[in-house]
Amino acid sequence: MKTYIRAACIAATLSLLTACVGAQPALPTTTADQQPTATASQAPSPMHSGEHGAMMKDAPFDAMFIDGMIVHHAGAVAMAKQALAEAQRPEIKKLAEAIIATQEAEIAQMKQWRAAWYPNLSDTGGMHDVDMGPMSVAAGDAPFDIRFIEAMIPHHEGAIAMAQMALQKSTRPEIRQLAEAIIAAQQAEIEQMKQWRAAWTK
Repeated sequence: MKTYIRAACIAATLSLLTACVGAQPALPTTTADQQPTATASQAPSPMHSGEHGAMMKDAPFDAMFIDGMIVHHAGAVAMAKQALAEAQRPEIKKLAEAIIATQEAEIAQMKQWRAAWYPNLSDTGGMHDVDMGPMSVAAGDAPFDIRFIEAMIPHHEGAIAMAQMALQKSTRPEIRQLAEAIIAAQQAEIEQMKQWRAAWTK
């Protein structure tokens, strides 16, 4: 039987100054009897460093998506943890908590899939043709809360672009379901952050 993880998201219809966490679509796990047997294309033999770059471009899309999204989510979690320490507004702190909870759960799930589906595949380097956006909050004279928003909006847009590509190219329903959850949650968070930015910079 599949088990499910629940992830929190920010609803798009929240008021300007209140963040509220809701439930995302559940993400199916892969049980032992569902783990596909690695094929030659999924589990290449060790390669010399000079061959790595060229061959990883031909790696399975789902492996590249997982490798790229794990790194991308880790960047969002790092920024959110910085927000817990430095943000002044409770709305930003609440959003940061939701980002950490959601994306750490998704990272754990993707790592399980990676181990089950591609146990012998080297790190692919992620998705080569997608701008993932900022991976840290830039220094500056603006209040931290505004700088956090300015970094997290394009970061989320990068995740959405990756997820939209997954909907087109992924061969695994688990990845497509995760992509749909990422798009729904992060688009809602983008809209909320834009509302906050407009209200707080008047």
